[in-house]
Amino acid sequence: MDDFDLDYIEDVRTPSAWFELLTTIVVALVMALVIRVFIAETYAVPSGSMLETIQLGDRLVGEKVTLKWRDPVPGDIVTFEDPDDRGVTLIKRVIATEGQVIDLQDGYVIVDGMLLDEPYVEGKPTYPLDGHASNLDANITFPYTVPEGCIWVMGDNRTNSLDSRYFGAVHLSSVTSKALFIFWPPEDACLL
Repeated sequence: MDDFDLDYIEDVRTPSAWFELLTTIVVALVMALVIRVFIAETYAVPSGSMLETIQLGDRLVGEKVTLKWRDPVPGDIVTFEDPDDRGVTLIKRVIATEGQVIDLQDGYVIVDGMLLDEPYVEGKPTYPLDGHASNLDANITFPYTVPEGCIWVMGDNRTNSLDSRYFGAVHLSSVTSKALFIFWPPEDACLL
């Protein structure tokens, strides 16, 4: 019988093997945490305020890197902390940025005197909302100038969305990510 060199086989019960396994797990957890805090995060959409762009139950990825170099622009879909309920994350479309004037007339959105082309609302009208969130003292009145350091956001499903018409402009510091793509379910997968 030939002699075989079996020195390359390491017993997985040795302390060095356990240390390597533990190190691998710790490194993976740290990397996952870094990605989630600084690069991207996944979200599940629990409401229909962004229909038909984003469906109820869709899962999407929001990236955070872009927001380090530029503020959100009109048309971006962003996640942010609910101004009326801290700890709750909302998702809406940016309609206007600081200094821009929003007006709602006859069911249409007008930004800086120009009628906004909004194919994503699928013909649903946009009206002011009766009532306001607890973070405001009164209902939003129009025309409305977006304050410095803020954005104006609305859901695409205008007839079923509590948005800036309800809770006011959103501070840029509350924006957590720019929605990048829907990944689940597969039939809804698309870039945003």
